[in-house]
Amino acid sequence: MDTVQTTPKVIPMTPKLSFGTTVRDWQEGINVARLREERAARARRIMRKHGVAALVASEPPSVRYLTGLRVAPLHQTTYVLFFADDRDPVVFAHAGWYQQMPEDAPWIKNWRVARAWFAGIAGPGATNDETTKFATEIHQELAERGLAKEKIATIAIDGLGQEALRKEGITVVEGWPMMMEMRTIKTQDEITCFRMVASMCGAAYQRLHEGLRPGITDIDANRIAINSLYDLGADAIWVATRSGPMSFERAFYSTGRIIEHGELLYVNMCRTQFLGYSACIYRTFVVGRQPSGKEVGMYNRLRDRLDSVMDAIRPGNTTAHAAKHFPPAKTWGYKDEAEVFTVEFAHGIGLHELYDPPIVSRHCSFDHPQVFEPGMVIAVESMDGEHRVGGVRLENMVVVTEKGIEMLDSFPRDKILVAGTC
Repeated sequence: MDTVQTTPKVIPMTPKLSFGTTVRDWQEGINVARLREERAARARRIMRKHGVAALVASEPPSVRYLTGLRVAPLHQTTYVLFFADDRDPVVFAHAGWYQQMPEDAPWIKNWRVARAWFAGIAGPGATNDETTKFATEIHQELAERGLAKEKIATIAIDGLGQEALRKEGITVVEGWPMMMEMRTIKTQDEITCFRMVASMCGAAYQRLHEGLRPGITDIDANRIAINSLYDLGADAIWVATRSGPMSFERAFYSTGRIIEHGELLYVNMCRTQFLGYSACIYRTFVVGRQPSGKEVGMYNRLRDRLDSVMDAIRPGNTTAHAAKHFPPAKTWGYKDEAEVFTVEFAHGIGLHELYDPPIVSRHCSFDHPQVFEPGMVIAVESMDGEHRVGGVRLENMVVVTEKGIEMLDSFPRDKILVAGTC
């Protein structure tokens, strides 16, 4: 076991941003019009490849990907009819938002009020009425465009809604695989959004590092980071701290437990967003003292493991090439690779979501490998430690380039971070 700090590999970094989150007329930052247009263009290309003429999508991340609209996370209260050709989409907007949204989103030309049946809670009669109106109105929009006989895909439309569409004579297919294909490769503006959210999280980690000390609770630690992220301009925030015996494996968080002198803890900012694009980052701290030799050894193994996984992420390689650098689950006494799935793996990240393609894991990648391609944005994470004693975690965000990867997050990750020693 290594008990002294070792020298990590040098990982290429993405270029530093030259702008902030505010809009200026004298400097271009993220071009949001181009961001919307290039996402929509990619969606249309993939729909045409699969012979799908139109797509009815209700899930908020999918609606945002296709239209640029941020909508309420309520059950099918907003949905979009999106076309494979260059025709403007039709947005069926949530009541209450429907009256306000057209003025604030002028790039959307066609607005309708949405039909909502909330999975049937209004009773069978009301549900039948609403689903019939939903399907009739979708059919009418298709017929006006000569598409009523074409294949139509759905995303996050429940069985009641799909059955109503079929009763209208519409040929319905599952659209989620296409959406995953759309979201696998990111545009340049999407990658810049990831660079920005990673920068925000790095700044929040710095403020947390300065404020961590024995005697505060895990909720106090969360609050430091959350307030920092609000100050920095994040548009959705998620922070979780796990300390002491809760720091291995990934256990309950925000318990209110007091962080005691000498404890390990790790903090993740996964699902913190900028323009909807999620961070997925972990860092490990020890409070009140220097790490022990045993803890240094655990962290060295963890960091070097991630370095090896990231080194294997390059165009032409598959997820199987990278997955072999994760140790088997039996390393910690587990019987099944499923027991470390989502705690020791790599995964694509995207709009609102932690998980986009691809997935790198011993659980599935050897039997079902996926090919790495330039433009993928991937988070790589793992752990080391002892059950109910404590442990360390690390996660980095990378973008796949023609030559390999570049790391998006620059907050120090070479060793356990020492906090609260004064």
